[in-house]
Amino acid sequence: MMTRRPALAPFGTRSFRYQWPADLCTAWALEMETLILGWYVLVESGSVVQLTLFGALMFVGTLLSPLLGTLGDRVGLRRVLAGMRASYALLAGVILGLVLGGTLSPTGVLAVAFVVGLIKPSDIGLRSALVSATVPAAQLVAAMGISRTTQDSARIGGALAGAGFMASLGMATAYVVIVALYVAGVVLTLRSGRAPKGAAAAPASVTSRAAPAPQPRPASPWRDLLEGLQHVWHTPRLRAAMALAALVNLCAFPLSGGLMPYIARDVFGLDQQGLGWLVASYASGALLGSLGISAFGTRLPPARTMVLACVAWFLCLLGLALPIGAPVAMALYLAAGLNQSLSMVALSIILLRTSHERFRGRVMGVRMLAIYTLPIGLLAAGPIVTAIGFRGLVLIYVGLGLSLLAAIALVWRDDLLPHAAPANALR
Repeated sequence: MMTRRPALAPFGTRSFRYQWPADLCTAWALEMETLILGWYVLVESGSVVQLTLFGALMFVGTLLSPLLGTLGDRVGLRRVLAGMRASYALLAGVILGLVLGGTLSPTGVLAVAFVVGLIKPSDIGLRSALVSATVPAAQLVAAMGISRTTQDSARIGGALAGAGFMASLGMATAYVVIVALYVAGVVLTLRSGRAPKGAAAAPASVTSRAAPAPQPRPASPWRDLLEGLQHVWHTPRLRAAMALAALVNLCAFPLSGGLMPYIARDVFGLDQQGLGWLVASYASGALLGSLGISAFGTRLPPARTMVLACVAWFLCLLGLALPIGAPVAMALYLAAGLNQSLSMVALSIILLRTSHERFRGRVMGVRMLAIYTLPIGLLAAGPIVTAIGFRGLVLIYVGLGLSLLAAIALVWRDDLLPHAAPANALR
């Protein structure tokens, strides 16, 4: 099955035709679950500190991401991803049981969030590695853009559906839908993962500069993991991309995600459905960015796009420090989401295109390790908001973010800025 439109060409690959809806079901369920539980914790506890703790626990397993990436390289990305998603369904079933039994509490939610957080951070990296391992190299940019739409559409539909189900039909009904979506994601994931001839591989001219020719795979998984870390450390463009990923998770994503229930209720006076619209505004911009990358990404130098879009993202978030109303905030989140998507998809393209094929799972696992700064940013945000207010938090986080971004661009300018740099290669 082939398509005449280059932007949709990845659907000509059988594995991608199954993986895309699998990722979509999983992303919708994750988004609905995160929004519902975040609102529940905020309302039941009345504490922004507990809300930030909930958000931080959802990413506590980031330290395990390199290990799961290594496991994916050894036993198969599809198998590991399907196993992770089966655990999401099981844990969602636990929440559903607590709701039906009338025993759900913020403490129970935090306990389940801790277990989910052990594996959830690795999902995005492993799904990206599976895409790169199964689609033809010429279609990688389009495939990454299309793959990203699963997350972005989930933040739109999942946010609105989660808020709607919770407000009108109750938490139990919402969780029945969530469990069903997780199960569908597991079934579809098991149908994907078979690489065709010509699947995406890093160009020899690029990988030869990044690391020596790979030796036969060692028997020890710890040796595999160490090799992956060394591959990233000794490749400057990969190190720069990892530094930028850590930066935005520390300073940008807390303002764009984990604090959303607080921002909606306490800053703009919105109810649960208003929270859904605020999240959907950000996700709509991200979806536009993903579609733009899939259609026109082959014309954009990835490293330059990553840096410039990241600057624009921070400037959009800076607008939240102004005395604005909810409609203007939604417009700012729309623009922030657009630039976030452009920056993060470009970052993934750099990692996947310029890493050796053998290291893809481990490189994306290390990339997920950069998410560990997100719980740090969330946990720090609670006391800062309590001490100086939300707008003071915005000024601190955006100021720090732009300063560190300038430092990254300066330190790795030869690897990120020239048109001739491998990280800016258009193919």
